[in-house]
Amino acid sequence: MENIKKVLIANRGEIALRIIRACDELGVTSVCLFSEVDIDGVWVKKADEAYPIMGDPINAYLDYERVISLALKTECDAIHPGYGFLSENADFAKACEKVGLIFIGPSAEHIALFGDKIASKNAMQEVGVPVLPGTKEPLSSAKEGEHFAKGIGFPVIIKAAFGGGGRGMRIVHKAEEFSKLFDEAQSESRRFFGRDEVFIERYLENPRHIEVQIVADSFGNVVHLGDRDCSIQRRHQKVVEIAPAPNLKEEVRKKLYAVSVDAMKKIGYESVGTVEFLVDNKDEFYFMEMNTRIQVEHPVTEMISGIDLIQRMMEIADGDKLLYKQEEITFRGYAIEFRINAEDASRDFAPNPGTITEYLSPGGFGVRLDTIAYKGYSIPSYYDSMIGKLIVYSMTWDGVVKKAQRALKEYIIEGVPTNVTLHKQIVKDKDFKERKFDTGYFEKKLSGFNLKVENDLKKQEEKIQGLAKLIDTIKKHKLDVRH
Repeated sequence: MENIKKVLIANRGEIALRIIRACDELGVTSVCLFSEVDIDGVWVKKADEAYPIMGDPINAYLDYERVISLALKTECDAIHPGYGFLSENADFAKACEKVGLIFIGPSAEHIALFGDKIASKNAMQEVGVPVLPGTKEPLSSAKEGEHFAKGIGFPVIIKAAFGGGGRGMRIVHKAEEFSKLFDEAQSESRRFFGRDEVFIERYLENPRHIEVQIVADSFGNVVHLGDRDCSIQRRHQKVVEIAPAPNLKEEVRKKLYAVSVDAMKKIGYESVGTVEFLVDNKDEFYFMEMNTRIQVEHPVTEMISGIDLIQRMMEIADGDKLLYKQEEITFRGYAIEFRINAEDASRDFAPNPGTITEYLSPGGFGVRLDTIAYKGYSIPSYYDSMIGKLIVYSMTWDGVVKKAQRALKEYIIEGVPTNVTLHKQIVKDKDFKERKFDTGYFEKKLSGFNLKVENDLKKQEEKIQGLAKLIDTIKKHKLDVRH
């Protein structure tokens, strides 16, 4: 690293901690900012330097003028945005460049392009990537949208043109529903993204959600790091992610890789990025969106490739060439990531911030835990409910499923409800074990799952009490159990 010696991390939580660790291994000084409610965060304690941003807890991570000011005051060379918050804000990337700070990510132009779902879809179609039939411009009215929908055929999906994460999306199955759902999509888009432009495209019933990880340098070199299956999701929010996709034909996989790499070369993309596709039941695939940031699910790719994505992201921003050619990259085994959320699944997955009273983490061979949770940690109510990610790895699909079952059994979090109970049921589900899942998996399975939060600690205490009674019995009767 010749140019980047000190990095400000414009984020929080487990991704901030992940970036700190990458900085440490590269010999780069890590600096983090934190809101008032995040003072007890693990990442705050582990960064080389940490500075508070007073005021509104959410705006602390969104006010990029204050973020840039802090970076300059602390003599940072670069800013890493992580994911969420400012990570896909083109104005932020431009502002960094203007004051001489290196933005660890793609160009502001590419962030802006792929932040506009309509423009990015049109651009990808121009470079030969298959796309779903839909509008090429934002809809001016519900009436216009309904007319277009009748032309391509129902069902259709209404999408926020400047959104993501499942917000501002509505599925329309018949014409009489269109106007109401159009208004709902616009309203939600306006609330979450500050803009209400929406578009429509043909809706695929229960496809697989497959994404390809791309890494590209400033010298025109582009490689892929395999694929991920993100089909297990609830209301368009990913819950479980897998690398590689376990039910994808190799010929389709190779086509996805070729199309993704070729598109990024033609567009001139630099940095890490994720090209996301929908794959239908005929194995036809269509471009969905491009994420110009590090993904929440990046660890599963790291596990099967052995490549540190955060470090490569930083090295590319520093001006380095890729360290490897495509033929030098190999993939081994399977990895699964489980998003661990502080939420009550029995109450429609409502977020449940609070204090963790007991915490026992899983471990052992093939188990990775990216988390900021610990006993006594108070989860703030201002942010996303995710408190960590459990990642398991094995050479075979059967092996990784068994590894997941064991690791989830070990994972005990008390004081706040979490979705660990839900994950335990997913990995024991027959269809999951047989690799039979698509984006409709949750809807089909949820009613059969027991969503009541388990008291794992109570079970452990009862087990200990039972052992104590056994010891008392042995002592009382002077039994010899040496054999």
